[in-house]
Amino acid sequence: MLDRALVQMLSDVYWGDLDVLLLDLPPGTGDVAISLGQHLPGAEVVVVTTPQEAATEVAERAGTMASMMHQRVIGVVENMSYLPCPHCTAEGKDHRLEVFGAGGGDRVAATLSQRFGYDVPVLGRVPLDISLREGGDVGKPIVESDPTSPAAAALREIADRIDGRGRGLAGLQLGLTPTSKF
Repeated sequence: MLDRALVQMLSDVYWGDLDVLLLDLPPGTGDVAISLGQHLPGAEVVVVTTPQEAATEVAERAGTMASMMHQRVIGVVENMSYLPCPHCTAEGKDHRLEVFGAGGGDRVAATLSQRFGYDVPVLGRVPLDISLREGGDVGKPIVESDPTSPAAAALREIADRIDGRGRGLAGLQLGLTPTSKF
């Protein structure tokens, strides 16, 4: 059912000329990721991890699966990277609390770079931020609701790094045929 829903979404929706199509998949190497790889070989993948060891192992497997599906891993994002200390931030100091440890994104990027034989950079580190969660709950992105927050800055940096690569989807077909005509 998930495969059919994915194919229907990709083939029946008129996307127009896309610069990027981001699909947020569940962690790991599940059926949806495999189906996506089968239907969109050649797609580029951003692997997301958190700093702790268990998450990095899952992220490395997801990146390896993407590569096996002929997709290119273009970078790693470390989510929940740190918590800006609220007391220090109020005083204008930069003190980070590494609630989930540190270095997970770097470990995943290094492992995947070595495994694939090309550079897989860390695209950015997104800190824990209550405004990020609250905005997500109500559908208002933090880059709009709190653009000066560290999380908003990290997300803009990641978007700029992806956009700066210059590979847009404009004029390219997804390789799927619509199942019905309008």
